[in-house]
Amino acid sequence: MKKTIAILLSLVMAVSLLTVGACAVSGTVAANGSTSMEKVIGILSEQFMEDNQDVTITYDATGSGTGIEAVATGTCDIGLASRNLKDAEVEKGLAATTVALDGIAIIVNENCPVDDLTVEQIAAIFTGEITDWADFGGKGEIACIGREAGSGTRDGFESITKTTDKCVLAQELTSTGAVIAAVKSSANAIGYASYAAVEGQTGIKVLTVEGVACTSENIVDGSYVIQRPFNLVTLAEGELSEAAQAFFYYMLSEDAAELITLAGAVPAPQPEEEAGK
Repeated sequence: MKKTIAILLSLVMAVSLLTVGACAVSGTVAANGSTSMEKVIGILSEQFMEDNQDVTITYDATGSGTGIEAVATGTCDIGLASRNLKDAEVEKGLAATTVALDGIAIIVNENCPVDDLTVEQIAAIFTGEITDWADFGGKGEIACIGREAGSGTRDGFESITKTTDKCVLAQELTSTGAVIAAVKSSANAIGYASYAAVEGQTGIKVLTVEGVACTSENIVDGSYVIQRPFNLVTLAEGELSEAAQAFFYYMLSEDAAELITLAGAVPAPQPEEEAGK
């Protein structure tokens, strides 16, 4: 008798799960944050909305700091940050889940004769210790192009090169696209931008760093050292809406991993408990 009841309960649970899976998700999801993650969130949200036509996902590419703050103040469901959370942000009750890894590509104008720099040389250039391409066999005064305060790309770049609050910039810009455009238009420029954004770009050259190319393989194995996480930021204790929760889990799934790769980033390995949700 007990065995029969157990079997019946199992059947009921299975039918319930199938019913839930068949129900279409509906609602709106508001996301906000990193401009470097715009390509990734774009391809993921497009596919998710195609699969769930009663869901609308919006994304404001305002920068990592703004996206993190938007989650803290409740003005968006999911923040996107191309850096780790700071202690003060964790203390606000926020949590970060890494969805992908991204290299920070060091880019120069396509006509620059330089092909490779060390991390130490990059730091010396951006802090103004080295100011002329003549030190590397070129010519002309170096113009450093960087991101604004609060940018996840800037935070990652300065943390790895140990140049936090020391960079001397010719231009301080508010998006990845603007940095790439500025380097294209200046023969003596050097800048940094998301690997996901520079693939296929003309008019720029992506440097190797200490002889290692900025590629997905080298990002995954850690040999390309200037890299950072792409994080999904949520309230640690709060509950997401049904639509936002479904989209969150989808972004961590194996199906999403293929699209993340197409967007130029590297899918992050997921713990079994996250991937199985």
